[in-house]
Amino acid sequence: MSTIVEKTSSGIIYKASQQRDFPQLDLLSLLFDSTACGAKEDTVVHADAVDPSKAVSKAQLRHLVKRLAYTLRQRYGIGQDGPEKDVVLCISSGHFLLPCLFYSTIAAGAIFSASSPASTATELAGQIKQIGAKLVLCNEDTKEVAAAAAKLANIPGSRVLVLGSQPNLELTNLEQSTPIPISTETLEWQRITDTKALENSIICILFSSGTTGLPKMCRLSHTNMVSQACLVLDPAREYEKARGRDMSADYRTIAHLPAAHIAGVQGYFVNSFYVGGTLYWMPRFNLVKFLEYSKKYQITTLVSVPPIYLAIAKSPLVTDQFDSVEWAVAGAAPMGKELQLAARKKLGKGKAHLTQTWGLSETTGAMTTMPRGIDDETGSVSMLVMNGRARIVDDDGKDVEPGQAGELWVKGPNVTKGYYMNDAANKEAFVDGWFCTGDIGLFKDGKFYIVDRKKELIKYKGLQVAPAELEALLVSHAKIADAAVIGVDGEETEVPRAYVVAGDATLTAEEIVDWVASKVANHKKLRGGVVFIDAIPKSPSGKILRKELRQLAKRIDKGSKL
Repeated sequence: MSTIVEKTSSGIIYKASQQRDFPQLDLLSLLFDSTACGAKEDTVVHADAVDPSKAVSKAQLRHLVKRLAYTLRQRYGIGQDGPEKDVVLCISSGHFLLPCLFYSTIAAGAIFSASSPASTATELAGQIKQIGAKLVLCNEDTKEVAAAAAKLANIPGSRVLVLGSQPNLELTNLEQSTPIPISTETLEWQRITDTKALENSIICILFSSGTTGLPKMCRLSHTNMVSQACLVLDPAREYEKARGRDMSADYRTIAHLPAAHIAGVQGYFVNSFYVGGTLYWMPRFNLVKFLEYSKKYQITTLVSVPPIYLAIAKSPLVTDQFDSVEWAVAGAAPMGKELQLAARKKLGKGKAHLTQTWGLSETTGAMTTMPRGIDDETGSVSMLVMNGRARIVDDDGKDVEPGQAGELWVKGPNVTKGYYMNDAANKEAFVDGWFCTGDIGLFKDGKFYIVDRKKELIKYKGLQVAPAELEALLVSHAKIADAAVIGVDGEETEVPRAYVVAGDATLTAEEIVDWVASKVANHKKLRGGVVFIDAIPKSPSGKILRKELRQLAKRIDKGSKL
């Protein structure tokens, strides 16, 4: 599949060479009732990585979802006033029955939302108030923070439900230790086939990463999530079929990222189920255990974030654990060509398909818009998803010529419906129906390349410096374990400064500055110096938290201790 460039009266439009219809169904009907879903009735769709005897098949899950939906409706009034009136907020570490909470919330007629398991009580309480949650869900790992947050948000303990660790679905609340009865009665979800209703029915609201400011709430519809599954995965299944392989029968992966962001919600709750394979759930990420489970379950697909691929590329612990991997996808943050190639050597005996995907930006929480390519070693993010369109514009909103960099604007069925209760953000983010991603990119040789975030570009004497480019270069150094770059004041302009995690005690700042200077243009040199730190601050989804580095820079420049 290639990308078509159309020059029209309204600008230069990029779109996929192939367009296709996708099922006009609500998400639950797509997964549980349609022939499009690859999971068979007896397919184990979710299992515990620690104890795989804790597992649930598609047939078992469907019945469980209907029973829990009935319980949510009758016992807690969720959805009783009509669809999209109530929000259920979940904070949980990895759990094989966590997807059941997602499906059941939607089946009850409510909106599912999630908070990172790394959230503090204050942060969680703020999100509970911000979104107006009617019910809070957690598990044993997050019970204490949920209890503290509930007090701060004036949520009664009876409305904080705790998911147990038993092989069967077991819920308690903060006011009782005995399990809450899950009804034997069932509630059917609302089947929707009307196109407009599917486009506008909001089923999920996720908080953005907040890497540059306060998190915003991103609205996702049935169409958003259904199209993201079908338009990305159907071509992959067809490609595998042409190779004589059944992707559904040979799909095994591990849930190791937080299921509070789009990678987890779409990837773990929807895409894995839709493909039809088994997803093994880790309670939380641990590199040693991750390697153990990857080998034990012979995973064939790996969807992760650059920090984990960096560990795969550089850790001596990684040997043959990923030999079974056929497909590997990186997202959530930039990953340079050098890291892609280094990581690929450890995947599928060096033959796995590894490509970086591009989401709508680090601040939207919307779905991936550019899928993997086949054997792509260029460092690009490949082609547009079918039915998607893009523009690349300058600061005045005028289209730039192919090959020139500008801000990416997109349209498509998988683009977020906008921000919840935030008219100002929606006005800034959408122009004539185009979503302004805030990402700087370009189109060259038939492929898209992401340069960096618009708000993160460093301006050195009028010349632009992309932190992501320097970061990709830095982590390719044998003695550097991780790195991040921000702009700081210097020479009456903004200059790049690197924050580096050393992988070798002999590494010096001067060595890094000189090495970078030998490989980049004059304006990209590390004139702001190098600062060694123990770890690069990152969000649970792998994005660099530059605002924390900027705060650190202020303390350093004022002469404070690190």
